[in-house]
Amino acid sequence: MHTWTQASSDLHPQTRGQRLHANRLRWLLIACASLIGALGVLVMPATSLGQTGTTWTSQTSAADNEWRSVTYGNGLFVAVANTGTGNRVMTSPDGITWTIRTSAADNGWNSVTYGNGLFVAVAWNGDNRVMTSTNGINWTIRTAAANNSWTSVTYGGGLFVAVSYNPSGNLVMTSPNGTNWTAPEIAPPANDWASVTYGGGLFVAVAYSGIGNRVMTSTNGINWTSQTSAADNQWRSVTYGGGLFVAVAASGTINNKVMTSPDGSTWTSRTSAADNQWRTVTYGNGQFVAVASDGASNRVMTSPDGITWTSRTSAADNGWRSVTYGNGLFVAVAVDGTNNRVMTSGTLGVLIPPTPATPTATAGNAEATITVAQGSGPGGTTTDSSTVTAVGDNTKTCTVTGAAGSCT
Repeated sequence: MHTWTQASSDLHPQTRGQRLHANRLRWLLIACASLIGALGVLVMPATSLGQTGTTWTSQTSAADNEWRSVTYGNGLFVAVANTGTGNRVMTSPDGITWTIRTSAADNGWNSVTYGNGLFVAVAWNGDNRVMTSTNGINWTIRTAAANNSWTSVTYGGGLFVAVSYNPSGNLVMTSPNGTNWTAPEIAPPANDWASVTYGGGLFVAVAYSGIGNRVMTSTNGINWTSQTSAADNQWRSVTYGGGLFVAVAASGTINNKVMTSPDGSTWTSRTSAADNQWRTVTYGNGQFVAVASDGASNRVMTSPDGITWTSRTSAADNGWRSVTYGNGLFVAVAVDGTNNRVMTSGTLGVLIPPTPATPTATAGNAEATITVAQGSGPGGTTTDSSTVTAVGDNTKTCTVTGAAGSCT
């Protein structure tokens, strides 16, 4: 039986490590074969939501604010906005029904993350540009290390790390608890840093300015090393999943609006599914999902490996700015649109295996060849593989690799 690990968004590795056990469907096939006359076969599909992210549904946002970021933690989706009066936070337990929450201040909130039992948001303006919440509902204002334009915040290795696009120093700040923030004494490159993530013991940030150095890495959030980006594009978002860092850009050509790295140091350009302005990317349940702020009904693209990307139809042609993953569901938020600034893909809390076509068996000499056809399930679920076991003798097994095939 597989154990599934869920991962978050936009830049939100805090949800990695939460476990979700997929429900299994079992059915019995009695096939004529020369294994004790009549062979009983139990076929168990190993189920994946690798195709979740394909079909998207519009949801009603709690208000038509400019929603800039969304994350998932402790059973709750939380989004923050750049506009609105006293209502720049909204929450949802299922990605569908959203409730307005009172933000700690009417700042331009750019990013929100979850880690160590705490939601933390950062802003690009205001007197105090950090706010925190233990439940996503009640928020407390905090003092940032500097009043810079904070663009992104993440959590990893016991530390919150935020980056800024003010090229005047204090471009990074860190906090062990979300309350007390400090800026490293050694300033990182003076680029416009747009996004930061954590994975594999490493913080990685990407920028939309700079010459040949639009990536930086750090093992502790304090000491940063410049890295050569695959191209000098406007890199807007970076995430980590499946042992790979993946970044997306709002500028460049279709051949280089994605770049990938296994270690944060060596980056390779990849071809995006469409020549859109890609704003954010996340990883969940074995799949990378990116959303864009422009494009004609193709403002989503997905990839199982970060290298090969496929266009998907967005629920609406809104300016999508952030996407996250939690508990079987991808959730994206937008800065524009009318009563539809949220879209979702997947099935919350349930990994539903596909219903296959009836397997067939061909008798052989003291053996049987079992053929399993591809099935389809809700939410775009597919089968990674199927294990065939002889009923009454579980030592006799074989595995069908892929969504369909045969084994003996």
